[in-house]
Amino acid sequence: MNKAIFFDIDGTLIGKAEGIPEITPRVQQAIKNLQADGNYIFIATGRPYAFLHRQFKDFGFDGFVLSNGALIFLNDEIIYKDALDKNLTKTVCDIADAENINYILESYPKTYLKKDAPAAEEFLHKIEVEYSNFIRDFDIDKISVSKIECVSNRADLDALDKVYKKMLDTPGLTGWADPFHFKTMEIYSDKTSKATGILKVLDHLKIDIKNSYAFGDGYNDKEMLKTVGTGFVMDTAKDDVKECADHIVPSVFEDGVAVGIEKFIL
Repeated sequence: MNKAIFFDIDGTLIGKAEGIPEITPRVQQAIKNLQADGNYIFIATGRPYAFLHRQFKDFGFDGFVLSNGALIFLNDEIIYKDALDKNLTKTVCDIADAENINYILESYPKTYLKKDAPAAEEFLHKIEVEYSNFIRDFDIDKISVSKIECVSNRADLDALDKVYKKMLDTPGLTGWADPFHFKTMEIYSDKTSKATGILKVLDHLKIDIKNSYAFGDGYNDKEMLKTVGTGFVMDTAKDDVKECADHIVPSVFEDGVAVGIEKFIL
């Protein structure tokens, strides 16, 4: 019976903090072995297409669940695409602008970033995303947006926290914040998540949910870890994320994804 396996990127397949900027050889081989056995391998990430490094595009994944489920590729074909309500997008931007919080408007194939956005540029540089091709001059009322990334580079987190709370108080929106790492937050439709994206993939491929697996480590992985047949969480994850998984595997530094694949799937 064919299986479908979904992999988060940051903190799962790669780890900048651990000094692992690329998928390690052992993890690469384990994932390739899954595919060789007739299984489907997918990236499931909060990143939009513009944030994907070449190593992921060239690896040979069967598909991508991007922008927390708002965009799904299968064999280079878009099988699902969703966008935030334009009024909600405008609301988020107005709230962020009022507090001088930078934002990145994620879509496909384009991504939008205001000309004056130093915090966002710093964030993109840190995660090694090339932003020179982003659209820097745009009319917010005329674009389609799947997810919004808000960024602050100020030591004072009060403004970011204030904006985040306002976002979550807005009907139709959900998200999560990472104020201690890059001082960022992701805002997206409360109708989409990595989990909803995975369910769409499983339905499209006619794969029973019991034959689905996911590896993750972050707050936006919690729903998918609880939804799939078997969830794996990295041992560097927070406790409340670990509670959502069936198995805890070693860190990126210790080839945790390969350990999970070899021990529980292959």
